Amino acid sequence: MTVNTLAIVGTGIMGMGIAQIAAQADIQVLLYDAKAGAAEQGRHSLQAMLEKLTAKGKFSDDELQSMLSNLTVVQELGQIATAEIVVEAIIENLDIKKQLFAQLESVVTADTILATNTSSLSVTAIAADCDYPERVAGFHFFNPVPLMKIVEIIPGLSTQQSVVDALTDLAKRMGHLGVVAKDTPGFIVNHGGRAYGTEALKILGEGVASFEQIDRILRDSAGFRMGPFELLDLTGIDVSHPVMESIYDQFYHEARYRPHPLTRQMLVGKKLGRKVGSGFYQYEKGQKVSVDSAQNQAPKAALVADAVITSVWIGADLAEDKTQLTDYLNAHDVTIDDNDTPHPDSLVLLAIYGEDTTNAAIRYQVDPKQAVAIDMLTELTKHRTLMPSIVTQERFVAQAYALFSSSKVNKDLDSTQTDAQEAVSATLITESTGFVAQRVIAMVINLGCDIAMQKIATPEDIDNAVKLGLGYPYGPISWGDHLGASRVLLILERIYGLTGDPRYRPSPWLQRRAKLDVSLFTQQAIY
Repeated sequence: MTVNTLAIVGTGIMGMGIAQIAAQADIQVLLYDAKAGAAEQGRHSLQAMLEKLTAKGKFSDDELQSMLSNLTVVQELGQIATAEIVVEAIIENLDIKKQLFAQLESVVTADTILATNTSSLSVTAIAADCDYPERVAGFHFFNPVPLMKIVEIIPGLSTQQSVVDALTDLAKRMGHLGVVAKDTPGFIVNHGGRAYGTEALKILGEGVASFEQIDRILRDSAGFRMGPFELLDLTGIDVSHPVMESIYDQFYHEARYRPHPLTRQMLVGKKLGRKVGSGFYQYEKGQKVSVDSAQNQAPKAALVADAVITSVWIGADLAEDKTQLTDYLNAHDVTIDDNDTPHPDSLVLLAIYGEDTTNAAIRYQVDPKQAVAIDMLTELTKHRTLMPSIVTQERFVAQAYALFSSSKVNKDLDSTQTDAQEAVSATLITESTGFVAQRVIAMVINLGCDIAMQKIATPEDIDNAVKLGLGYPYGPISWGDHLGASRVLLILERIYGLTGDPRYRPSPWLQRRAKLDVSLFTQQAIY
């Protein structure tokens, strides 16, 4: 269908964001809000913002006038009757939305598509009392709408395919990628984002590392734009925790979505994050001011300065990791102990997956008092995470820290550009069944695979939605392919085996493709 007129009901931040991209696409936009004066205020604020962008050269004067001419405020709901599509962007309350859709049906034609921008409510439930539920669908944008180039299109149980097609075409016309998702809790993006924060909270709760350390590892080592605790502070615990509980409850307490008691406690204690000046971090005028205490767990400076590395014995789960560590040690003129059994004075360096240092030392039949594990899931040129056992002698901890902390290394260890150097630091964590980055990344990938297995969306749509909607360095499916499905499976199988916690059980989607050595995007043919 050709959309000439779009109506927006609800002119808050989300509604006006949708209005902006529609006006930019040369669509006539009717703005309605039940609150007196709200639509006028929304249009005024949008105009002011567009004028500032025009002054900066983002738009020409002609483009500005064209966009503004496409925005019309209406005073009565009946005035939107000419719209081909109505997008509702009001409060997240099921009863209120159902009442609105009943009103909409009384003023629009039978062919008008009714779309809801709900982020958490069932589209099927919203449409349940409509006379024509087949023309109702979800059309979920993300804030800020003009910059977040993704929109979830959610058919309810009765929605016609033509409605999905029309919304997909409209999204493309407005410069966004439309991804189709089943009407399930969290759809794609809010569902796929459950692993990041909940696993980080679990790691914090186990005392593996401080929240500052976890943030640093996941930013510097794994490539996330923000650490999970920075993100929780930005979003607000009053927003994030209820979503965690809601999705956990809606999936009947599936262990993969389990929230953590800490955020409930912070919610009760009004430690909501940046908006109130206090969350995980402290803020003044919106800026983080807390002193980073992550380095407090590093070995004493004197120990590191005096550390003498006699030799290093390497134990690695993957041959490629042993090669990379050997190259690193050779580049730093460190003697490699290549005996079958480590010398008593050798630092035992273990490159392991999904395991703690104690269990790895036992498996490699080495003395855990000499052992320090290193995470090789992420690149050595970005950040290093080290994990001693609970009995590792202090001199070996200091040696490992001295070897991998604040050294100058080539950005690409295989590169001939030896002058391309940068400082890379290390984080020392206490024993954990799997490292910080391993646990979080594996959970993100596993959840993406499980969403694909449930056919909530195609693997490609899951990948695009999570990457664009959450800003991850990769979508979960392509990230699994990048790291290797078998390596991700190894992490999860070991953690699940050692902890017995069902949150870590590998998705069958991941298991089959890892064992067949095929891409995680591989879908079974329908015969």
